[in-house]
Amino acid sequence: MASSAAAAASLGDLWAEAPPERRIFLAVLLFSWAVYLWEALLAWRQRTVYRTTTHVPLELGPIMDSETFEKSRLYQLDKSAFSFWSGLYSEIEGTVILLCGGIPFLWSVSGDISSRAGFGSEYEIVQSLVFLLLATLFSAVTGLPWSLYNTFVIEEKHGFNQQTLGFFFKDAIKKFIVTQCILLPVTSLLLYIIKIGGDYFFIYAWLFTLAVSLVLVTIYADYIAPLFDKFIPLPEGELKQHIEAMAKNINFPLTKVYVVEGSKRSSHSNAYFYGFFKNKRIVLFDTLLEDYSALNKERSEEPGSETQTAEENEEDAEAKSKAKSKKQGCKNEEVLAVLGHELGHWKLGHTIKNIVISQMNSFLCFFLFAVLIGRKELFAAFGFYDAQPTLIGLLIIFQFIFSPYNEVLSFCLTVLSRRFEFQADAFAKELGKAKDLYSALIKLNKDNLGFPVSDWLFSMWHYSHPPLLERLQALKESKQD
Repeated sequence: MASSAAAAASLGDLWAEAPPERRIFLAVLLFSWAVYLWEALLAWRQRTVYRTTTHVPLELGPIMDSETFEKSRLYQLDKSAFSFWSGLYSEIEGTVILLCGGIPFLWSVSGDISSRAGFGSEYEIVQSLVFLLLATLFSAVTGLPWSLYNTFVIEEKHGFNQQTLGFFFKDAIKKFIVTQCILLPVTSLLLYIIKIGGDYFFIYAWLFTLAVSLVLVTIYADYIAPLFDKFIPLPEGELKQHIEAMAKNINFPLTKVYVVEGSKRSSHSNAYFYGFFKNKRIVLFDTLLEDYSALNKERSEEPGSETQTAEENEEDAEAKSKAKSKKQGCKNEEVLAVLGHELGHWKLGHTIKNIVISQMNSFLCFFLFAVLIGRKELFAAFGFYDAQPTLIGLLIIFQFIFSPYNEVLSFCLTVLSRRFEFQADAFAKELGKAKDLYSALIKLNKDNLGFPVSDWLFSMWHYSHPPLLERLQALKESKQD
């Protein structure tokens, strides 16, 4: 006991005597590993649930057969193991980059490239954009093997992947190019605003990021998403009529309803709405719709197939060859119930509340950034002794210094999200959709191989949506009525 106390005191003295930049660096590194170990503990607890829960619990008997239960258990086990190894790699990679001075090295390389192009050290924004391009390229390359394994081993093994290798690489290259076309101009303008903004630059920077986020949300589904997936208007018919009637009933300003061919990429299903003010659109994944799912029928029967290009027909043929012979998707009544839930988020103001919370957090972060940006020890902690580049300051403060705050905020938002999900379910229940939402949740859980049993601590920390049994229990009384 005495020796342990002496060792602790010695470590305390070493910590106190260390220069501020060394203490900052070690604190960042230790906190990063503490978060990783915490996440690893939670994942281990959940994997234990996957391994030991090999039979359908009694309370799940009426809603899940043993075959589906076993498939979902094995799928989640594979996903959990993959997350463990990919997470360990990411943590080790990040640690090596910090310990070996990877950030100042890449900044130096960016400066050399900029100088060769005729831009000296006074062109900090140009050097920053080169740094950002190289950093995102490095991230894309090192993450590629993991993405390939996840798509073509895990998702393929469990029947979700619909992509070919050629489609995957074409998609990845396109995503990288589109990301750079947005990221680089936005970053250059943000850095310019920070440099010329004076004492109140944090206000102007916050207003700029607010404007950018609103613009991106507005144009995403119309101009960005169609670069990757085909969107077609939902054909006239009973489903469209009922969607429009439900929207009108709650005063949702619906202008268009689209079906997106998500089945070219994956058999997972989804639905969302977007747009501001009086211009709202609903997007349904074809995998959500029993009548449109590519896994349920030939693509030649799908709406809009006669207008496809030769390239699209080739992609369809490739995707169809990978389609698994299983029935999936929801009936029209169940689709309406799912949309009732989604529209509940709008009617109850959840979307606006999330935007307000996000922007309050953004403003606070920019304000604290303005307070901390002048602290030389923060830059010195990460190897920048002679220069204090604005982009590096954003990276250090937002990603490393704010990491404890970000973890707490993330947990609080997860708790809030679960509350919003229960409220949206209750809204769908008020629309008379309890029975259909009940069956839709079961179908979606089955189609996506969701495992309905979870460790309470893992669920509390990670699940932004309540566990299936909790949602069904909340709907059960009205369903029976």
